[in-house]
Amino acid sequence: MASIPQRAGSVTQRERREWLLFALLLAPNLLLFGVFTYWPLLYNAYLSVVRWDFLRPTKPFVGLANYASVFTDRQFWAIVLNTATFTVCSVGLTLLLGLALALLINQPLRYRNAARAVLFSPVVMSGAVVAVVWSYIFDPRYGLLDQLLGFVGLNSPDWLNDPRWAMLAVIIVYVWKNLGYAVVIYLAGLQGIPRELYDAARVDGAGPWARLRHVTLPGLSPVAFFLSVTSLLATFQSFDIIKVLTDGGPAGATTTLIFHLYELGFVAYNAGEAGVVAVVLFGIMLVLTLIQLRYLERRVSYG
Repeated sequence: MASIPQRAGSVTQRERREWLLFALLLAPNLLLFGVFTYWPLLYNAYLSVVRWDFLRPTKPFVGLANYASVFTDRQFWAIVLNTATFTVCSVGLTLLLGLALALLINQPLRYRNAARAVLFSPVVMSGAVVAVVWSYIFDPRYGLLDQLLGFVGLNSPDWLNDPRWAMLAVIIVYVWKNLGYAVVIYLAGLQGIPRELYDAARVDGAGPWARLRHVTLPGLSPVAFFLSVTSLLATFQSFDIIKVLTDGGPAGATTTLIFHLYELGFVAYNAGEAGVVAVVLFGIMLVLTLIQLRYLERRVSYG
């Protein structure tokens, strides 16, 4: 007896089992995302429109009063400028120096594996430990930088207590700690570029700079795009180095948005305004990420 053909659009029992298995496998991840990502995000948005000091059982609704208080504070806009300076300089230097070092280490040099290990070692170290070590290096009387500058007849500035130098000091430490990560990622990208492209470029008479421009950089564009996105997000969330190295000082010169959020929430116990800063920080990170995905990815060559 011929089997009855299945109607178009109907779902078989096997398909139901596959969908059920898919849901069971996906559910733990969705649960973890919901509990540790989406719920804190929504609750933080709620805190930004109430007044709460973490102690009172009630949270009076104040609407946009917290936003008005934050946005009319001149210190807040100075902190936004600090954040922009720290982010642009840190990400830019990390990407450029990482590319330069990766190009150097990719050459057939002696001890290059040891150099890779030395460059990557700060990445796995605690940011607090790195900051403590560099606080001694920056000491204007006995620090290593003071000794090195003394050899050329220069006096070391008071890096961590002078508002003109403190942000530069924080940027130096942050770049030093994260440079090895960029180098390793760039090296992986360099080793993925087919050697045939370089051979063809040499046959066409391309010199080192032409090969760098027309072969290496286009081949590294997916890696550079990945690093730009991840480095930007990580820099916005950098806290430990600033906390240990300068504690946001001197005179607020190194206070960034994430550090200001900590001060409002866990020092001043102002959950409402801390929630506003968190919402602003999330909005900035989201917009910058969308811009990167919208415009920078167009220039990425995956071929």
